[in-house]
Amino acid sequence: MANNLENIDMPADKKAYIISKLNPVLEEMVTRIVTELPEDLPGYADELRKLWYWSMQNQLAKLRAEIRTSIGDDGTGLDSDAESEAEDDEDYVDDLPANFLMPENQKGKTRASVSAEAYGAWNVKQAFTAPILSKSFMFASVEEREMAVVVDAMAEVKLEAGVRVIKQGDDGDFLFVIEEGTLDCIKEIDGEEKVVKTCESGDVFGELSLLYNCPRAAHVQSKDACVLWKLDRETFNHIVKDAAAKKRERYETFLQKVPLLAAMGAYERSQIADALKPQSFADADAVIMTQGEPGDVFYILEEGSAYAEKNGARVMEYSPGSYFGELALIKNEPRAATVKAGGSGAKLLALDRRSFKRLLGSVEELLRKQADEYQ
Repeated sequence: MANNLENIDMPADKKAYIISKLNPVLEEMVTRIVTELPEDLPGYADELRKLWYWSMQNQLAKLRAEIRTSIGDDGTGLDSDAESEAEDDEDYVDDLPANFLMPENQKGKTRASVSAEAYGAWNVKQAFTAPILSKSFMFASVEEREMAVVVDAMAEVKLEAGVRVIKQGDDGDFLFVIEEGTLDCIKEIDGEEKVVKTCESGDVFGELSLLYNCPRAAHVQSKDACVLWKLDRETFNHIVKDAAAKKRERYETFLQKVPLLAAMGAYERSQIADALKPQSFADADAVIMTQGEPGDVFYILEEGSAYAEKNGARVMEYSPGSYFGELALIKNEPRAATVKAGGSGAKLLALDRRSFKRLLGSVEELLRKQADEYQ
């Protein structure tokens, strides 16, 4: 746009305004809209307005803190009326936290034009982060529009092998999502450090300090070169924690009605609720799993209907609360039947093999007996 402005008869101050003020706003707006394709464009624009407002408030807060530091902690050099007015402004919008900023590598830069090249770094961040977040139960219930804000607030962290990114007992203000690499969770037990868990791509760690405002429960150290994404406490509390709590409450209520899990305690059900991932099959007769193929997922039907076919014959009907897919996980055998969505489609809650083994151990014997009866 800067090159085009040179040929337009316009005062220099207006050209400077377009380059320094308007271009950055248009760049981010166009990038977000083209990426997300929102249906409610006016509503989406209003949401961006709130985001930018909080971004400016955050920058003002940082400047205010720097001024206090430079003139002393008593803040005598700061005009009290101006400070009061700024604090009043902070109440203007209360549904987005104050640190929803542009990516770190974009801050403080004035762009000369709005172009596809200028969007590159932002798009790369979106492309690489979103799939990783979708694999993590902590983010599974975050709305698409809110997810864009979460991604915007995350910062990339690259580690070499042997780096201790979290220390047991420290206060924590960030959680981390693993994009690449593996890390060991290490606890000090009887004076010795012991590896209690290994985290890999898609796993989240460091969330306990943010959830319960407690010190770090363990050391976390990289086993090899890693790429992480860290998220601050304010964004987590405002968006992720709230969404995760709503998801857990909804799933826990549903799981109480699943006969298989009726005898479980509330804590066990809450762990299962956290690990469940929703899957939808909108079309009638859509294939959910296929007879003879290997299986690594256990399903619970949340809404709609489904049916099983064995060698072409329908052998089972499923309604909400029913489950299937356990045979392949219990016996390490191929899928015993093909399962398809019913006429109204099917909404499922899926549990992967690792979570199935870890969380359903108390009902595995019951599942084995039912599996023998089924066969």
